[in-house]
Amino acid sequence: MSASISRMGLVAMVAAAALLLGSGEIRAQDAAVVNANTVTVKVDNAQVRVLEAVLPPGAQEKPHSHPASVFYVIEGGKVRNHLPDGKLTEAELVAGQATYRDATTHWAENIGTTTIRLVIVELKEHP
Repeated sequence: MSASISRMGLVAMVAAAALLLGSGEIRAQDAAVVNANTVTVKVDNAQVRVLEAVLPPGAQEKPHSHPASVFYVIEGGKVRNHLPDGKLTEAELVAGQATYRDATTHWAENIGTTTIRLVIVELKEHP
């Protein structure tokens, strides 16, 4: 009987996991953790976190989140951003460009022929 209960519990857990995974929702993930091969933390203190992102041609990030941030383009290129709702945006990033963006969850891919290099300054909330 306890084997039946264990199997039923396992079936319930698998069903719950399938519902969560099938929801299409991207869970908030730390960019530097899930994209450790392309994103490096340069500074992390009480005020800001500074990241360097390097995305070679054809490279794709894993889904992740950023708080409100400013990014500065060191080396530009063509990027496609994927949003949790399935929307896509494409942009040409130009060296020297600085852009503010609200908190976001996304993943990007380099669809150009040059390596994209960014400095991202994530803003931290202060009391």
